[in-house]
Amino acid sequence: MVNKKVDIVILSNGPGEIATWVRPVVKCLGQNLKSAHHNIRISVLLSPCPHSTGKEAAIALSYPEVDRVLPPSDFFDFLLWGKTKNNWQWRQRGIVVFLGGDQFYTIAISKRLGYSSLIYAEWDARWYRYVDRFAAMSSKVMEKVPKSYHHKFLVVGDLIADVALEVKNKSANPELEAPTVGLLVGSKPSKLTQGVPFCMAVAQKVQQQLPQVQFIIPVAPTLDLATLGKYAKQSDNSLISALGNVEGELINTAATDYLVTSRGTKIKLITEFPAYKSLVQCQLCLTTVGANTAELASLGIPMIVLLPTHQLDAMRSWDGLPGILANLPGVGTILAKLINWLVLKQGRLFAWPNIWADSEIVPELVGKLQSQDVANLVIDYLIHPAKLKSIRDSLASVRGKSGAAKQIADIIGQEIT
Repeated sequence: MVNKKVDIVILSNGPGEIATWVRPVVKCLGQNLKSAHHNIRISVLLSPCPHSTGKEAAIALSYPEVDRVLPPSDFFDFLLWGKTKNNWQWRQRGIVVFLGGDQFYTIAISKRLGYSSLIYAEWDARWYRYVDRFAAMSSKVMEKVPKSYHHKFLVVGDLIADVALEVKNKSANPELEAPTVGLLVGSKPSKLTQGVPFCMAVAQKVQQQLPQVQFIIPVAPTLDLATLGKYAKQSDNSLISALGNVEGELINTAATDYLVTSRGTKIKLITEFPAYKSLVQCQLCLTTVGANTAELASLGIPMIVLLPTHQLDAMRSWDGLPGILANLPGVGTILAKLINWLVLKQGRLFAWPNIWADSEIVPELVGKLQSQDVANLVIDYLIHPAKLKSIRDSLASVRGKSGAAKQIADIIGQEIT
């Protein structure tokens, strides 16, 4: 029983974390602590995020369990000086909960407020010497942590799996009852330049063999449709001729929006974010490397991971020193090409489910890919459902279990009582 006034401070950042991490956790908190709601105040502090849409604060504040939200523009004033525009007051007791951003902020803010700390660790657990509790997605998170700190950890499962389960339990989208392939083309210019034309070419070739197949592109929240459409035009994207030579036209209708290829293949553009309701209807996805491979794994969606090397400086999202060097002004392009050439020569695994499994459970295609070869692979999977089931089973074995939100809410409840 919470018999004293307590602050629960949730740290988060991007649109994905607000929708798939914060929402289920605060919902469970509201259910668990319903009888003590008058003593509980939930504050969400948003750190700046490169993928921000600018709507994160309003979305977080729309959750009925959330009492107040600190927008990203005010975050560093609070982090450095403890100041907020509205002169927020803080209670004597509380907990700081990490649900997105930089894990270091958890330490800094919990020390400033004198609160306990909890980090949801999806892939890595940092600062384990200074943090009170960790909720880990899987036991693999603990492998890099000395055993003397394992008592701080509880394996809770995958927050996105909670969202996936919620979505799957709802009725299917009737528009996506035909076999559907998702095309995750990226959100940054370097990936879109290759991803959009190559996926259009693959989609066109697949539909020539299997006319009933539908295609969708979940559009990143930071990307407007007009900009996306430019990557499908030869006049704006010089790589189209090397990536299948298929152009696309952006078509806007009252009902929805499409990219339509030169031979009439329609690719539906999904602007809802996150697009899980549409993605879970997909039999298969084509995707670039990145966090999206972890999301698809959590949703249990088979995928083919594409690493085309027609533009070798496209991948600049490495961690640590390689990432810093690849993004330096002026020399970054040259260094990015060199780093990517060296990394690709190593033959390492890039997709998160493959990294977790330490084996290639979803195919990774690297090199100067040909759209016909990839289309043939997509067709082979679609006409052999047993192969897709095998991938789904493998993904289920490596991704975290569902029920994470309730367990995180339980840990918070333990800490504040």
